[in-house]
Amino acid sequence: MEEFFLVGAEQKSKVMKDWQQFKKAVILKFNLQNKTLKKVIEYESPKEVCADHEASISFTAATLRGNKLYVGTTTEVLVYDTSSLSLIQRISLPLMNDIHHVKPGKNGNILVVNTGLDMVVELNGAGSVERMWNVLGQAPWQRFDPSIDYRKITTTKPHQSHPNFVFELDEEIWVTRCLQKDAVCLTNPGKKINIGRQLVHDGVVFKNQIYFTQVDGRVVIVDRGTLKVERVVDLTEIRPGNEKIGWCRGIKPLTKDIILVGFTRVRPSSQRNKDGTTKYLGDYGVLPTRLACFNIKENKLLWEKNLEVSGLNAIYSIN
Repeated sequence: MEEFFLVGAEQKSKVMKDWQQFKKAVILKFNLQNKTLKKVIEYESPKEVCADHEASISFTAATLRGNKLYVGTTTEVLVYDTSSLSLIQRISLPLMNDIHHVKPGKNGNILVVNTGLDMVVELNGAGSVERMWNVLGQAPWQRFDPSIDYRKITTTKPHQSHPNFVFELDEEIWVTRCLQKDAVCLTNPGKKINIGRQLVHDGVVFKNQIYFTQVDGRVVIVDRGTLKVERVVDLTEIRPGNEKIGWCRGIKPLTKDIILVGFTRVRPSSQRNKDGTTKYLGDYGVLPTRLACFNIKENKLLWEKNLEVSGLNAIYSIN
């Protein structure tokens, strides 16, 4: 029986700015065989590590390693035991702001994509900083003040890079850079994967390939040996209908050709017009936040599963 953790958040009751919009972090367990969903974790960050006004609380992209799930909130790194669904470690440091991804490294340390400060941070098991990288190659504190508690800062936008997903190729550490539309090697500067065209999210390594998502519904497949793009799959052309496909983020290859992909919408508020029609207010259209399964060899949508009925209004990763 194959099961996956779907990681994200429950939205507040009204459409807000993206750094304010979520009220609770949520994890669902999804059974692939019978397509059932079960909410297994809800979490709210302590007030002392949140902005004082309209803080957004969400799980962001996670990594499953054995029976441990490593996941971030905006300002914390959490580790859950998946057998008991209990929280076994919590790390929060003043430099943490808008964390987008947490991953245990091959060396046993924890890699954290600290998006609000345009950096990746490596923590040891005790939660102390071992290394940090500014993803643009600058000194880590060139633009920021290490004396400030950035957990209390609502947002540091506009970001210069907006890194959002870290991965490893052999002994090298890589990160995706949303605004540069690429991925760069942090431990071997100068190495880069050019993706281009649109904002980039995940960089999931599966066998000899790396699967990247782009927010407008493309999957970019890169050969991990040559670091060249092999194929771009336009999911908007595969999915029937003319609705906006949603914010594409979160991917899990089941095989080379069968992939699970997450799509998020901000649940729109509605406005009733004088002529009786309804206008929706929100960024990503009216299709629900959902999990979709595609056969990208045959270019077919196999199925979709609405996640909002189980309390997940945004999905960050599939683990």
